[in-house]
Amino acid sequence: MSTSDRSLTPDVIAIIKATVPALEAHGLAITTEMYSRLLANPAISELFDPTHQSKGTQPRALAMAVLAYAKNIDNLGVMGGAVERIAQKHVSLEILPEHYPHVATALLGAIKHVLGDAATPAILDAWGRAYWALADILIGREHQLYDVSTHAEGGWTGWRNFKIVQAIRECENVTTLELRPVDGKTVIQPVPGQYLGVDLDIPGHGQTRRNYSITSRPNHEVYAISVRHVQDGVVSSWLNSHDCEGHEVRLSPPAGNFILPEHFDAPVAFVFAGIGATPMIGMIEDLAARSHGPAVSIVQIAHSVDAAPFSGRLEDIVRKSGGRITLGRRLTSIDGRPDAEWIASHIPHNATIYLCGPVDFMRDTIQGLLKIGISTERLRYETFGPDTGVTDEGLEEPLIDTLGP
Repeated sequence: MSTSDRSLTPDVIAIIKATVPALEAHGLAITTEMYSRLLANPAISELFDPTHQSKGTQPRALAMAVLAYAKNIDNLGVMGGAVERIAQKHVSLEILPEHYPHVATALLGAIKHVLGDAATPAILDAWGRAYWALADILIGREHQLYDVSTHAEGGWTGWRNFKIVQAIRECENVTTLELRPVDGKTVIQPVPGQYLGVDLDIPGHGQTRRNYSITSRPNHEVYAISVRHVQDGVVSSWLNSHDCEGHEVRLSPPAGNFILPEHFDAPVAFVFAGIGATPMIGMIEDLAARSHGPAVSIVQIAHSVDAAPFSGRLEDIVRKSGGRITLGRRLTSIDGRPDAEWIASHIPHNATIYLCGPVDFMRDTIQGLLKIGISTERLRYETFGPDTGVTDEGLEEPLIDTLGP
């Protein structure tokens, strides 16, 4: 398809909108078939987390994304935040323009395979145009992000070799890994809340890629990531053992837009469960260091004291804050999971709320807060991996994590 064929004309928009019922009925079947086709290509399959495929989370997330795109094809402005998240995730995994044709071929082939004769030439042409209209937006934004990383102090292009120089037990099920560049040069100073793309070659298991939040204080010398040990998880088990020390991994530059604004007009609340603490710790330390920062409320939810990441760092921040920062901790082994009312009672009524944690926690908390009257404008959130319905209800803009690799 030539560049001139990628425009979203009124006829194309009308056809895409008309396919919404088919996507609602068959979207998951289409995206499952699409990933089956993509993963048959070894050069493309390495871009994906196999766990998300085996659990079906990535096909479901993509089905939601495609449906949201079709519904908003005539008003793409409402998806600006989602598009930015996708672009940030893509650059962390080193998605390049040459990857996009593979996705187009797989998507259109899957639509034809699932819908059969109902996928008329006009529908396939319209979806080809719609795909490339969005792809061109993403490619343009990703080019900008790659350029910024290349020219930043300590910046680089592509994957860069780092050594795991130290593995430190953070709590009973989380290990913090210190990563230093093999070339001894400086690194990009990350913005608190950002993450790294990590390319690993695990002995006996092969190569895989993951994203991990940066948990070190911003600097130009070293990064740290903190990894939760997942039972039977090959990657997390290796990274939570001292066997990984001394091994090299490859990192892409810091990415992600789950970050703090320059200024605040209201108090800030951080609500996180388990490993959801990882993108938050840097933000909290950033606000603590601001001489005229806002009041900060922290709500940490963990199974037990021993399973609460960064408990010492958080308590030290609170102790030094002079009362500006408060910490409440809910231990689910004792008190059970909190509901939205309990969370709301522990934060200021007008606070901007930052949330992160397991998908079920995120879904229940966000939808619960919306139901008790907290507006969407006050909520900021991050999901780990493809979103599978965290914000299905109550939000104008669905939180979609991936459209393509």
